[in-house]
Amino acid sequence: MTRPLRIAVVGHTNTGKTSLMRTLTRDTGFGEVSSRPSTTRHVEGARLLADGEVLVELYDTPGLEDPIALLERLEAIEAPGGERLDDTTRIERFLATPVAGHRFEQEAKVLRQMLASDAAFYVVDVRDPVLAKHRDELAILGGCAIPLLPVLNFVRDPAANESSWREALARLGLHAVVRFDTVAPERDGERRLYEKLATLVDTHRPGLDRLVACREREAQARHAAALRLVAGLLVDVAAARVAVATEAQAIERAVAALHERVRRREQACVDALLALYRFRPDDVDAGDLPLLDGRWESDLFNPETFRAMGVRLGTGAAAGAAAGVGIDLMLGGLTLGAAAALGALAGGGWQAVRQFGNLVVEKLRGQRELSVDDAILRLLALRQLRLLDALESRGHAAIAPIRLVDPHVRQWREGAIPELVLRARVHPEWSRLFAASGDDEARDEAVGVLAALLSETAGT
Repeated sequence: MTRPLRIAVVGHTNTGKTSLMRTLTRDTGFGEVSSRPSTTRHVEGARLLADGEVLVELYDTPGLEDPIALLERLEAIEAPGGERLDDTTRIERFLATPVAGHRFEQEAKVLRQMLASDAAFYVVDVRDPVLAKHRDELAILGGCAIPLLPVLNFVRDPAANESSWREALARLGLHAVVRFDTVAPERDGERRLYEKLATLVDTHRPGLDRLVACREREAQARHAAALRLVAGLLVDVAAARVAVATEAQAIERAVAALHERVRRREQACVDALLALYRFRPDDVDAGDLPLLDGRWESDLFNPETFRAMGVRLGTGAAAGAAAGVGIDLMLGGLTLGAAAALGALAGGGWQAVRQFGNLVVEKLRGQRELSVDDAILRLLALRQLRLLDALESRGHAAIAPIRLVDPHVRQWREGAIPELVLRARVHPEWSRLFAASGDDEARDEAVGVLAALLSETAGT
């Protein structure tokens, strides 16, 4: 087993070093992220594993607070007899002096970690102008004689001065530079970060390649698991049914209760997605569902219903029903064609009625069934897929919550509903909105198929 690659994360104070650590470790709780300067006061480490093996050790360090005075101090160190000292030796001698434990205590911590590391990420806040203090601290860090890779942070900010920083770094001989926004990293940002580092520490390339490959496998597995969570939500909500009497108060109470259950089910999906991607519970502002109307519908005459009951479509009443003749619930009665179809089904014996559950009996007793409107299904799919896209492009140092409120209401009411969601309408036993599913195998198969369909639209 080879020794892990040790990387010091260094830079001026308040440039996003801890933010980089959080994003690379996928740990929102690592260290403290703040706009206050000098937030990190001690060296903190974290390990990156691939297949159970530690391949990289990252060390977060305090910010360099006074590089100008420190460089002057280093340049003043002389060897006995006027011997010329190289930069590394000057640093080592400086660390042995009392002043390294007092005035330059924070800088000394950085330099000790640099000397103990194989390479370093130099984190740059590209919103800052290039100043003399930055050049001095790069001169100091360069004296530690390990590869230094500048990481350009906050590159998506409108105030970014990326070109100025690239020019200044090139003048100092630092031509290998990588863009990595710790708040909103690009999808392949981590791969490019480690690939660029591998050009500077070639002996550790195999380990870095393994780490990248492992991270990408994990990302694919996370994405597939996330799609199953969204698909499960849609199946549960689409299949949910509530039998309710026709009185206005009973309907109002049923709609309110269904609204609350759908809201809780969506929140459970959001919580599960956040946990899967290792974000905090308060990282999403989902808002409330803006609409949830009760929907009266007779899926009794959906062709899927007949398939579920084993009734073959042919001529007569059943064929007419499959063609669209249904119960006119809004008028509170039965159409002639629907009544004939009910008679045809009832003529098939009690087994047919029992196989379909209580739906036929409820229709004949004058009860209505409440289900969730198609607009809500579209909205749920839209919100969860947008959340998924946001989580996959969000750094673990981000503070502002993701907002899932969408002003384009027409998007919720237009577009085709996936066929499998329509099938779920007539399989109430698939829904876990009220209780555990009665047919876990069929439900799991449906969720898997729907997750595959959602993968075609996720992130678009």
